[in-house]
Amino acid sequence: MKFLVCFGTRPEAIKMAPVIYQLKQRGLSFKICVTAQHREMLDQVIDFFEIKPDFDLNLMEPNQSLNRLSARILTTMDEVLEQEKPDVVLVHGDTSTSAMVALAAFHRQIKVGHVEAGLRTFNKAAPFPEEMNRQLTGRITDFHFAPTALAKNNLLKENIRGNQIYLTGNTVVDAIKWAADKTSFASGTKEINDLDEQLDPKKKLILFTGHRRENFGRGFESIFKALRKIGEREDVEILYPVHPNPNLKSSVTQFLKDDKNILLVPPLSYPAMVWLIKKAGLIISDSGGMQEEAPAFKKQVLVTRELSERMEGVQAGFSILVGTDTERIVSEANKALDNPADLSGIENPFGDGKASERIIDALMGL
Repeated sequence: MKFLVCFGTRPEAIKMAPVIYQLKQRGLSFKICVTAQHREMLDQVIDFFEIKPDFDLNLMEPNQSLNRLSARILTTMDEVLEQEKPDVVLVHGDTSTSAMVALAAFHRQIKVGHVEAGLRTFNKAAPFPEEMNRQLTGRITDFHFAPTALAKNNLLKENIRGNQIYLTGNTVVDAIKWAADKTSFASGTKEINDLDEQLDPKKKLILFTGHRRENFGRGFESIFKALRKIGEREDVEILYPVHPNPNLKSSVTQFLKDDKNILLVPPLSYPAMVWLIKKAGLIISDSGGMQEEAPAFKKQVLVTRELSERMEGVQAGFSILVGTDTERIVSEANKALDNPADLSGIENPFGDGKASERIIDALMGL
């Protein structure tokens, strides 16, 4: 059986790296195709995990529309599929790459395996466009690798047959453990040493990340106002790796450039982000991946969204939905800083670090 592994963004690469490793370890026939929906951020992770794509479609363009990107993925993938004729195409999660690659495979009657299947908010505008990317991919998929029981139940509610669903855990847990083992948190790298020198060990570190399209404009203005208020505390400092999206960077410059307790840095490598997650006292983020990664280190995340497709983290106490309301964010941050939750005894709801093994076991049994 021949597999084609496809992804296009940094989060996809992180979560597919353990699957690729398992394919390689088992001696299975596979090739890797990247769309490079995100170029530089993708390349960092590919280098770190020593992934060598067989096809690099290099489709990133500045400010290209979702429709243009989707059309280009669909047409260029058709050429790859015609050449390779895989038995199964593996895609991940919720990106335009995932949805369009799955559609291209369907048009050629090639079976699709969906890693991280079944996550839902059931609100097509939140997160946008990821929720509908997941649902579209889910209708096409033949083999659904659900990370949690809740995700499996979502698929069953959508009339996906139970024998097509495999409960695996989330490969992000595999990846973060692998990164920790590979680097010992990269304590000797220049990037992390430079970060460490900029941080005040006497202050509580808050790690902030943000990039959701639905928060552009007023949403981020409210979030940034909250960060400024939190940053008025003398016992905290906030580190923000600024996402490269130009629509976001202008707001960052307008609202945060002069705040002494807010450190703005360029996008960081995956090992540096793992190191920061471990070091942080609190995380504020709109990232789905962060909601899954933080529990690996028993860290709490204030999620700047009203809805999450990862409610397992909320139910376990690792995540708190705070939306974009300034006062709500400030209030919850102060509570978390002054009375930190003890999460040490709570099991990671996203898995045990063996998801990729279960996925390949399932594929080998087809």
